[in-house]
Amino acid sequence: MEPEKPAQTATLPLPISHPGLPPAMPTTFRVLLGVTGSVAALKLPLLISGLQAFPGVEVRVVTTEHAKHFYSLQDILVPVYSDSDEWDVCFSISGYEWRDPEDSIAPAETQMWKQRTDPVLHIELRRWADVMVVAPLDANTMAKLSTGICDNLLTCVIRAWDLKKPLLFCPAMNTYMWQHPVTEQQVELLKGFGYTEVPCIFKKLVCGDEGRGAMAEVATIVEKVRLLIPETKATPQSGLQEAEQEHH
Repeated sequence: MEPEKPAQTATLPLPISHPGLPPAMPTTFRVLLGVTGSVAALKLPLLISGLQAFPGVEVRVVTTEHAKHFYSLQDILVPVYSDSDEWDVCFSISGYEWRDPEDSIAPAETQMWKQRTDPVLHIELRRWADVMVVAPLDANTMAKLSTGICDNLLTCVIRAWDLKKPLLFCPAMNTYMWQHPVTEQQVELLKGFGYTEVPCIFKKLVCGDEGRGAMAEVATIVEKVRLLIPETKATPQSGLQEAEQEHH
């Protein structure tokens, strides 16, 4: 009888099929960035760039399937995890490796989770991160989180989150969705869990409605994260606000 493999540490896989990943840099602070299906997901590349302006900060992304509609993977030069990766990440003797997405069936001996001691991706992501930032948090995912639903990789990470670590959420939705009475209840529930709200702002939305509901400015979100980085004196790159204006 073969001995069970020891439990794995939170050394996460890098997607070898991902284009253009830069070489690894020394890391002192790890940010797990969750992105959901709001048009504000267009700002994902800018948000990543803002966070990477701080020395030693490493960023990885967990995306919902609907969020993928709003950005191109070619523009995201950090690892991006989605629902299929919960099962498609493979284990090797040297640690983790990425299964070729062209393979429609993963051999049983290479699937990430086979027995009770094998790593589980949404748990390893939680262990890896020092902070989680959900930006944007759309109305659908907000409703899921407020009731404890965990039916995709992102919501599983959050349901399994270590509440001793910070979790920031940045709502983004249509003004009339924001004004619905249930939204205030859900925001209060999330804050009651210990999560920190980065409030949405008033502006003219892409749909043409004008009012509160737009995601906080990228510079605001980046500054909230900066305050959590131990002993950092870094400031966001000077061009961040100007670059964000181009996305409006």
